[in-house]
Amino acid sequence: MNRAPSAVAGGVAGTAVMSVMLLLLDVETRSTMELFDVVARFIGLPGDPVLGFVVFAAAGVVAWPLLFLALERYLPRGPDPAARGVVFGTILWIPFVITGRGDIGGPLLVFFGVYTLFAHWLYGFTLGAVYGRLLESSADRPTPGGTR
Repeated sequence: MNRAPSAVAGGVAGTAVMSVMLLLLDVETRSTMELFDVVARFIGLPGDPVLGFVVFAAAGVVAWPLLFLALERYLPRGPDPAARGVVFGTILWIPFVITGRGDIGGPLLVFFGVYTLFAHWLYGFTLGAVYGRLLESSADRPTPGGTR
């Protein structure tokens, strides 16, 4: 598998992991965070959590993996793509935590920051690990002419 489909596959896996993490956060905080509304607010359309989820999924599956692909060789912690993915997840987290906090404050804001950082790390790690594994497995596969 070449690089772009491998990155998108990593994005699918990473988005699935992050979705579970964020849904758990939403359940545990009794929806006081309204996380997909956070994404909608981030793009300038507050109050539309369905659109927020669509943007979250599209960005996580396509946009961020392709950006990771473009930036991967410049990210520290190489050559492991999973470690570079954690750095990439941190970069994605910074604007998310700044613009997405809404009206929360105090201890809940600290919890929100730490929890969403961990979720972004898991996203980046999963993105990079799946991407790296798919590239590795395609490099191990013999070509049709019988050579590697």
